[in-house]
Amino acid sequence: MSIEVKVPVLPESVSDATIATWHKKVGDAVKRDENLVDLETDKVVLEVPSTVDGVLKEIKHAEGDTVNSEQIIAIIEEGAAAAAPAPAAKEDKPAAPAPAKAEAPKAEKSAGKGADELSPAGRRVAEEEKIDPSKVAGTGRDGRVTKEDLVNYGKGGAASAPAAAPAARPTPGSRPEERVPMTRMRAKIAERLMQSKNSIAMLTSFNEVNLSEVVKMRKSLGEQFQKTHGIKLGFMSFFVKATAEALKRHPIVNASVDGNDIIYHGYQDISIAVSTEKGLVTPVLRDVQDMGFADIEQGIADYAKKARDGKLSLDDLQGGTFTITNGGTFGSLLSTPIVNPPQSAILGMHTIKERAIVDNGQVIAAPMMYIAISYDHRIIDGKDAVLFLVDIKDQLENPQRMLLGM
Repeated sequence: MSIEVKVPVLPESVSDATIATWHKKVGDAVKRDENLVDLETDKVVLEVPSTVDGVLKEIKHAEGDTVNSEQIIAIIEEGAAAAAPAPAAKEDKPAAPAPAKAEAPKAEKSAGKGADELSPAGRRVAEEEKIDPSKVAGTGRDGRVTKEDLVNYGKGGAASAPAAAPAARPTPGSRPEERVPMTRMRAKIAERLMQSKNSIAMLTSFNEVNLSEVVKMRKSLGEQFQKTHGIKLGFMSFFVKATAEALKRHPIVNASVDGNDIIYHGYQDISIAVSTEKGLVTPVLRDVQDMGFADIEQGIADYAKKARDGKLSLDDLQGGTFTITNGGTFGSLLSTPIVNPPQSAILGMHTIKERAIVDNGQVIAAPMMYIAISYDHRIIDGKDAVLFLVDIKDQLENPQRMLLGM
């Protein structure tokens, strides 16, 4: 019985998808729930699993094709068995391993990259095809092993490694260039940033926070917190909780513009910026006003893992009334974050630096962080933005306030 493989139903905000990677070829056996193909949208990469056991009979759209919701992209013959490969001739066996052994050191030296540096799609190819990435010659930037390298290696075996080996080093005085098309996600990010820049009267205000009390609380209660809740107590939960409390007291910062109307949101759905190989994504922690520190930490950890594994869904990224971005994880000391429309404001965290400050007339060293709020000046006045930022500062410098809802 022939079974149609269709593009999943896409939400209204996503018009179409691009076929990124086929993990099976015509004639391959497939199992129920096994991923057949990755579809790239403006926001996430979607996996399309098989609904039955059988054999992939036909692929109707190749990698790079644009497809629409519920469009047929392949046919599976249910219950069929893949044809077994013909056994190799006995006299050929000694000859086959020889080039592999001779070339393996070259391939490993050329590649020099392990599974940890593979993209999510690359990891899936390596796992499904049982390929050791360290034996594959990388043709990506800085010798990285790409998904295509793994696919080609799987088709040609060890013989594919020497082909990539001679490429790599530019000669002295050369001026190499590389032209690659934007991914759909990167193109969408560019479009939204330009939309934000051109449609919002954006302004940024700054402040600094002494995190001594937060550091003390994490040091004194961190071990007990982890034993109780099974997750580490990080800095992000303090910032997310402080933001949710401040949004309650400054609802205009949590509002959005719709034409000539202002929409006030009676809940705090906070988007957390997460950097991925394909670009920045902002999964949403919903109803943060009802979450405790452990819920927040677990939610952030879950999203971080899903982002690394390429498992974020469209639902994870929809909505959000306010965004927090942490450039400090990359060492940023100060920045002006860009508002994520239709939201009206974004909080920027930065790296923690021990600096000399004056406290009660004494010069002391303290863990300090610059924080920033970029906001839509059409509806948020400077006073509201500054008071919101001061509110967050006060809570972080007196973290017991958050525990008491003050």
